[in-house]
Amino acid sequence: MLADILAQLQKQASARESGVAAAFELNWQSLEPEAQKLACLLSLFALAPIPWSLVESAASYSHWELDLKANCTILVERYLLQELAEDTYQVHERIRELLQQKLEELAEADELKRGYCQAMVAVAEDIPQTPTLIEITQATLAIPHLAETATVYQAWLSDDDLIWPFVGLARFYEGQGAYVQALPWYEESLSAAKKRFGDEHPSVATSLNNLALLYNSQGRYSDAEPL
Repeated sequence: MLADILAQLQKQASARESGVAAAFELNWQSLEPEAQKLACLLSLFALAPIPWSLVESAASYSHWELDLKANCTILVERYLLQELAEDTYQVHERIRELLQQKLEELAEADELKRGYCQAMVAVAEDIPQTPTLIEITQATLAIPHLAETATVYQAWLSDDDLIWPFVGLARFYEGQGAYVQALPWYEESLSAAKKRFGDEHPSVATSLNNLALLYNSQGRYSDAEPL
């Protein structure tokens, strides 16, 4: 009896999932190419509130022009994008998965990913070594998307930009005295730099120095000294 119930529930779940995918496909086919492209760009962002300024920045770095706001309105009306507050949006998890599949079919997929990464690097570069409370507040909504860049889209970061997302994230937490949260990002920065460049590269040296300074801030002098 239990096996029958589970099988029926699984069948119903599969039917619902199939229905969602079918409804999405109908919705997608009715969109103009510009709206489709914006939807694909939005799928790159993390499952978190998205400040519209970040979308504009990513579009600008991707070197394409379209009426962003008009197409944003269309996506909201089609239930592909949720408006949380003025100039703040979010994509539902399942919709994001379907949009990411569409992104991979897009000729400009790599261009969008690189543009997204450049926009996030610009955010990271604006986070100073010792951020003020105002600067921390301004950066807060961008942090999940910066983490997405560091963990998911690392391959689309240029050599010059590679360690910046990690540095920005670490500074964000270190500036609040959250050393435990900052540490993994400095460690990941070092690991990413070594993986791409080998041991003898300025980005590796910078990552070693950043890690040493964090240890120093924690009073871990014996750990900092060899770095």
